[in-house]
Amino acid sequence: MKIGGVFYCQIRFKPSYSIPISGRKIIMKTNRRHFMKAGMAMSTALLADSALAQDTTLIPSRGPGEMIDSSVTYADRSPFVKDAKMRGSANGLSGGGFTPLQHSRGMVTPSGLHFEVHHSGVPEIDPSEHKLLIHGLVDDEKIFTMEDLLRFPSVSHFHFLECAGNGMGEWMGPRGKTVQQTHGLTSCSEWTGVPLKVLLNELGVRGDPKWLLAEGDDGARMTRSIPIWKAMDDAFLAYAQNGEFLRPEQGFPLRLIVPGFEGNMNVKWIRRLEVGDKPWWTHHENTEYADPRPKDEIRAFSFYMEARSVITSPSGGMKLNGPGFYEISGLGWSGAGTVSKVEISTDDGKTWQGASLQGPVLPKCHTRFTHPWRWDGKETTILSRCTDDTGYTQPTYDEMYKLQGPIGMMHNNAIQKWHVAQDGEITNVR
Repeated sequence: MKIGGVFYCQIRFKPSYSIPISGRKIIMKTNRRHFMKAGMAMSTALLADSALAQDTTLIPSRGPGEMIDSSVTYADRSPFVKDAKMRGSANGLSGGGFTPLQHSRGMVTPSGLHFEVHHSGVPEIDPSEHKLLIHGLVDDEKIFTMEDLLRFPSVSHFHFLECAGNGMGEWMGPRGKTVQQTHGLTSCSEWTGVPLKVLLNELGVRGDPKWLLAEGDDGARMTRSIPIWKAMDDAFLAYAQNGEFLRPEQGFPLRLIVPGFEGNMNVKWIRRLEVGDKPWWTHHENTEYADPRPKDEIRAFSFYMEARSVITSPSGGMKLNGPGFYEISGLGWSGAGTVSKVEISTDDGKTWQGASLQGPVLPKCHTRFTHPWRWDGKETTILSRCTDDTGYTQPTYDEMYKLQGPIGMMHNNAIQKWHVAQDGEITNVR
């Protein structure tokens, strides 16, 4: 009750005490009978306070949402999420899709947004009919079914994949408008499957094996030579990606994962493994996946995708909404090991500052980095560079040109620059 501008209530278990609220005083005394009545009076007093009344907005409760359709077998994204889309390209039977890195969060790429490259279309393979032949320098040649392989001990690892041609269009000058176009041929997933060494030890190798031929079951019969040391180290046959069976574009029902090596060596739709004592010098090993070197030399086997990073936000095609605070975010990776540091420059490379690496930081895996930045509204250029735990640091384009010359293009891991104009528009520059 209210007496002289003061509210009184009774509670049995405490002595009387007072609480000031916005210039008023509420005195509480021991009598539970009036507790509810006093509580309502307190609420009235609080809502009557002018400051609280002005700052408080009542939000109406929502009604029931849409019920789950029992016929749905695979859930969709929210209809409000429309920006993260694949960007495809095709040239005859060759084609693929680019991951929208500018809309990525964390380090893992959703399976449906993982980049894809295929040289002769995507085959449709019934897993119940698929076979894997392992032969050559082994004691016991054998054909495995998918049912056989699913019975072996499995492993799950997070690894990135990157096409050797990721960024090849940028070699002679800036072309891509967005990071999806400049760097979208790399993605990161959790892969699950059978370690190659388990199968090779099961069959037994003989002689002096040094190489392994991997052959795919697509129309191009993609074949690559894999060093036996890598096969016995961390390579494995994957049948699942991000907790589900592989998608057709990713090699369903079985693909090879060679962590850190160029994407083309991670043969999809794999059907044959042959153990031998020398490389096979397949078509792709002699042509587009070889790198020029000074003095008319060619590096035939590049293997590792070397340390690289790119700022994904803010990046090309975006526009800053005036001066103020922004978080610079991006991805770093290295096929030779683990990202040890990423540095950021917001003044076109004149000065550098260390970025924060978000965990987990794993070997041969995308690593998310962030850096706080307060833009002053002036024209500038932002860029990042990555260093891995081998001590290798991502090069500039000038350094890459000295190494590979004007015809290089493949295995382009040069530093990417994004120009920020005074109006906030961001573009790809060299």
